[in-house]
This record gives sequence, C-alpha cells and structure tokens, in this order.
Amino acid sequence: MDHRADFDVAAGERIVYVRPVPVTEIPAEIRDRVGHIDHMYALHNINGERLALVKDREMAFVLARQNEITAVSVH
Repeated sequence: MDHRADFDVAAGERIVYVRPVPVTEIPAEIRDRVGHIDHMYALHNINGERLALVKDREMAFVLARQNEITAVSVH
C-alpha cells in the first residue's frame, strides 16, 4: 500500500480493534469478490464502527501500523 487510509480515530485514541468476520456477514458486493475464504478481518474504531476489511489478520495489523495506529485483537 502506498498511501495512508483515512481512519476515523479520535485524537489520542490511536487504537483499532481487529476481529474475524464470517464472509456471510460481509455485504454481497464484497462477498462476490473475495473468492473461497471463510472469513475476513475487520478493523473497528473505539465506537465499534467498521473502518476496513482485509483478507487476513496479518494484513490488518500491517494496515494499522502503516497508519501509526495500535491494533488490538478482539475475540
């Protein structure tokens, strides 16, 4: 990735929460493009708003680091 994502995180609250999301919970227009995977990973702000969807957990943490945000795993 060669640009920063526009994450909506509050000033001083540079944290996102990473959680697995079953593909069945993803909007159909995205689901049709992801292929044969069972789940993706979502990054959420402190208010629970979904900021991004990525293919795997490692990518979620990399995306957060690239945007100078701390990622925390949620189960």
